[in-house]
Amino acid sequence: MKNKIKIIADSKIPFLQGVLEPFAEISYIDPALITNEVVNDADALIIRTRTKCDAKLLENSSVKFIATTTIGFDHIDTTFCDVNGIKWINAPGCNSNSVMQYVASALLTLANQKKFQLNELTIGIVGVGNVGSKIEKLSKIFGMKVLLNDPPRERKEGSGKFVPLDYLIAHSDIITLHVPLNISGLNKTFHLFDHNLIEIFNTDKILINTSRGEVISTDALKNAIKNKKITNCILDVWENEPQIDQELLNMVDIATPHIAGYSIEGKANGTAVCVNAVNSFFYLGLEHNWYPKNLPAANNPLLIEFDSKEKSLYKIIYDCINATYNILDDDYKLRSSTNEFESQRENYPVRREFNYYKVKSSNGSESLRAAIYELGFNLVWSNF
Repeated sequence: MKNKIKIIADSKIPFLQGVLEPFAEISYIDPALITNEVVNDADALIIRTRTKCDAKLLENSSVKFIATTTIGFDHIDTTFCDVNGIKWINAPGCNSNSVMQYVASALLTLANQKKFQLNELTIGIVGVGNVGSKIEKLSKIFGMKVLLNDPPRERKEGSGKFVPLDYLIAHSDIITLHVPLNISGLNKTFHLFDHNLIEIFNTDKILINTSRGEVISTDALKNAIKNKKITNCILDVWENEPQIDQELLNMVDIATPHIAGYSIEGKANGTAVCVNAVNSFFYLGLEHNWYPKNLPAANNPLLIEFDSKEKSLYKIIYDCINATYNILDDDYKLRSSTNEFESQRENYPVRREFNYYKVKSSNGSESLRAAIYELGFNLVWSNF
């Protein structure tokens, strides 16, 4: 009889090594090498999206528990797990602030490049869960009109705050996707944006996808860009990752390698959810509500300081956000080395969220202070 449970963990998961060793026999394996033979006598798996947990991996194994550090769980065959008594958990909302930071940088960067005002536009948010709700708040801070589409929530809550997808498409200048990948069923999102749906687009749309690449048909998207139904496109996720479509890459305005949720806080949150779930399920005895200590510092300055005199609110917000994260850095790296998609994810530099930073300003207005505060920054109050 084993004295300790056996855990197989993705070797790329941050902040995990050394945490569970006193309580479990844990092996850290490259995700490409996690096979049925490897997991055969394991009690638990701690994984990311690169490990597909299906019958091929799990058949005849002793796995009782699967924890994924990600918000999505389309890589887990939940039906197989449920039928075979395998408990699974994901980490919903763990990186929602990180994705919000990404979308904020994307919107402001594009607005700066194309010389348009965000507060004159309508944004349609498809999927209003943990991430989509943060984007809704962000958009309102920017002064945008917001339309929401979320059929599962609408069925539960009523249609008061939601609109049909075709209405959202017709009345939005910007469409941003924050849905899970569901291959089939009532809430199917696989190729939700296909040739038929994109055909109803009128011109001059901006499309952002940070959810899953398979939510959009690549062929349909390329045709829409060619036909100017979509004039600007920002993609963080792609079909067939990491082998992404080079033609599509060359057509979009901003391209990144599935890193929207890759802040240090987002990674730490995902790991913590999994560690605490494994601890609770197996009664390991680890401290309650474990969380990684001493997260790495950002390479950019902790204090963001500026004089807001004779600067617009949007210019100041853009400068603040850009001081924490410049999306064009990730865009440049991906375009320079497309074949390094996966290594860019695995070796992603430290990115800290807004609440890590302090903002100090002279000549700041009350409206500026409110906007900076609502974004999540720490204010040096006396200097506003």
